[in-house]
Amino acid sequence: MNKWFSWVLVGTLLLCTESIWAQSSGVIRGRVSDQQTNESIPFASIVLQGEMSGTASDLDGRFELTNVPSGLRNVQVNFLGYDSQTVFEIEVSPSRPAVIQVELRPSTIAIEEAEVVGSRRVTQAEAPLSVRSIGTNEIKRNPGGGRDISKALRTLPGVAAIPSFRNDIVVRGGAPNENRFYIDGIEIPNINHFATQGASGGPVGMINVDLVENIDFFSGAFPASRGNALSSVMEFSFKEARKDEWTANMVVGTSDLGLTIEGPTGEKSSLIMSMRRSYLQLVFKAIGLPFLPIYNDYQFKWTARPNDRNVVTVIGLGALDNFELNLDIAGDTTAKDYLDQIAILGTLDIQEQWNYTQGVKWDRYQDNGKWTFVASRNMLNNRAYKHLDNDEDSELIRDYLSQEIENKFRTERKWYGASGLEATFGASYEYVKYNNKTAEKRFNPQTSALDTVAFETDFAGHKYGAFAQVNRSFAEERLTLSIGTRVDGSTAAQGLKNPFRQLSTRASASYSFAPGWTLNANTGVYFQLPAYTLLGYDVDGERVNATADTRYIKNRQLVAGLKWDGSERNFVASLEGFYKGYEHTPISELQGVALANLGADFGVVGNEAVSFDGTGRSYGAEVLLQQRLYKGFYGLVAYTFVRSEYEDGEGEFVPSSWDNRHILSLTAGKKFEGGWEVGTRLLFSGGLPYTPTDLTSLSQESWDFYGRPLLDYSLLNTERNRAFHQLDLRIDKKWFFERWSLDVFMEVQNITGAVVPQPSYVDVVRNPLTGSPVPSTVNPGYYDARQLDPSSGAVLPALGIIIEL
Repeated sequence: MNKWFSWVLVGTLLLCTESIWAQSSGVIRGRVSDQQTNESIPFASIVLQGEMSGTASDLDGRFELTNVPSGLRNVQVNFLGYDSQTVFEIEVSPSRPAVIQVELRPSTIAIEEAEVVGSRRVTQAEAPLSVRSIGTNEIKRNPGGGRDISKALRTLPGVAAIPSFRNDIVVRGGAPNENRFYIDGIEIPNINHFATQGASGGPVGMINVDLVENIDFFSGAFPASRGNALSSVMEFSFKEARKDEWTANMVVGTSDLGLTIEGPTGEKSSLIMSMRRSYLQLVFKAIGLPFLPIYNDYQFKWTARPNDRNVVTVIGLGALDNFELNLDIAGDTTAKDYLDQIAILGTLDIQEQWNYTQGVKWDRYQDNGKWTFVASRNMLNNRAYKHLDNDEDSELIRDYLSQEIENKFRTERKWYGASGLEATFGASYEYVKYNNKTAEKRFNPQTSALDTVAFETDFAGHKYGAFAQVNRSFAEERLTLSIGTRVDGSTAAQGLKNPFRQLSTRASASYSFAPGWTLNANTGVYFQLPAYTLLGYDVDGERVNATADTRYIKNRQLVAGLKWDGSERNFVASLEGFYKGYEHTPISELQGVALANLGADFGVVGNEAVSFDGTGRSYGAEVLLQQRLYKGFYGLVAYTFVRSEYEDGEGEFVPSSWDNRHILSLTAGKKFEGGWEVGTRLLFSGGLPYTPTDLTSLSQESWDFYGRPLLDYSLLNTERNRAFHQLDLRIDKKWFFERWSLDVFMEVQNITGAVVPQPSYVDVVRNPLTGSPVPSTVNPGYYDARQLDPSSGAVLPALGIIIEL
């Protein structure tokens, strides 16, 4: 009876809320301004996409659209003499007005509508191709993404779908450490928790999507103002907090709890901030996994607009991450897979990591552009250690503690001239500090013995750079050309000091040969500073990687493509081909392999002696078909063919660890009336190559110390995993009430239970009662091998709740 009554109650609630939905409406308000001067634009036309009438901005550029149906809506903004813009997927609710800022770009002629996401457009002259924009709602509803930004990026062309418990961002065959990240123009070192120092990556995204308005993702054609990138530049735009009232957003996600608040801090300033705490460790412990990741993070953005000429932005974010071992599973010898869990525990370190970034940006608008001044500081503290046999009373067999500190300043001038002429120029400076205390033993494959590595290093240095870029349009804006250059140097090593050795030039061209059709091309030479873990490596009191032979990593790129923009129906199609050639990549002197092949695991990359004479390449093609939200439908098809290779010791190109070859992403969804939404995503990835186990590491001397197998780098990436595919599903239901809204979503990852292929793991034969290794009776001084298959194919359901007040 009670069960029947509960179902009736739920059904009644659904019927009532359907009625509430049908009658609910909200307000969209905001401001229209000139992109170049920040001055208000009065009398601009603002209409909902598909409607004939709307409203106009007042003398201060402000507007208000009323009686807007609840849900996601697109808004078109037009004014004579400016490029028209479409702001996609504004979330409208009766509980709070939606607030947007629209910046219109002056146009010398009447042209077709230009597409943007969020409230701004990509600089198309500097980067006419290899740039994608993704909005906050596209991230939130991404099936299988768990509101994680790094996972949402995997739907874009050129981005690999790595089948592992990590968020490594691998773009066009490049290593995870070749990406750079900015929030409102302020650089941040990483966007993931549990970062692999020297390589980026990590298993969980650090940025709360509730603060994000838009992401511009550059997989090539990097602007001259953004240095130190070889594979991608990601420009995050955080939301500017509302100034009319304080609101809150509470989320019970698939792995954490979050709270976001925003509101006015004065008449002309506002603040948005969030805090999150994971409960993933509780889930992992309940299902008996050997590791327990615990993370916490905070983010905020404060904006002040004292007048139309000045905007001050302050951002901050930080994380506290602990990676603990679930030693309780080692006490139950009767548990299923007991020996396998013991084997995994033997490979894992305990990690304690924290980081933060704080920055301030001042935009000073002029009649012909603006000055931008940016100052920031970021710090990473990384500790990793392991006791023999995971016994805290035993000796430490690995002990690592390192800090990276960067203090940065950048000034930038954006200038607009007559006849479509634009220029950007500026300079940057950084004061950096790095320290490292390492004590461990490492297996030497040349001697088959353990070498003791113990050192302390502490150095400070300077980094400096300058840049300039000029754009000009011709032939009634059908042809746009851009040329740019930058130089970078550092005192961290003698070989890095001369900035003109790192002369980085780039050029772009875009030609519109028919309505909606453009031919685009870019070529450039880019440089990246070696990781601090490399520059700080010490042997007998000398930083052996910081010499006159030290070099920036050099990358030559060529990209060309064709694009069709059907802006009336929010549809885009593109085809691009790319080539990337690497020089001066770091090569491990111990293993003889490029460090770019590393970084797909927890720990540290680069804490060893290297030479800077590696060579590599990646090349391929991408296809994109994208339908942004239009009449309730959205979808995306992205296919990438990519080859990624590095030279071996004999001058032959061999596959790198990121050589997927084929990557396919299919995403589609439909928003129904009544607050329902259904979305699905299919990922397919060719198998990644891997390096087999070095069987000599099964010697008792090596195994008793490491407790895990080592790889045979003489057979680098000679094996390859099977292809990987995953089908994900997400269903959302939203209820809008007068003062609050509720969103309940169900997500199922890998709904078909497809097996995620992984390399077989080599363990040793163990005593089933104690888990201790059993010496070989056939090969004295060694243990016998035992093969484990870590591949799994679990269906992962999840339920989430979002409450907005």
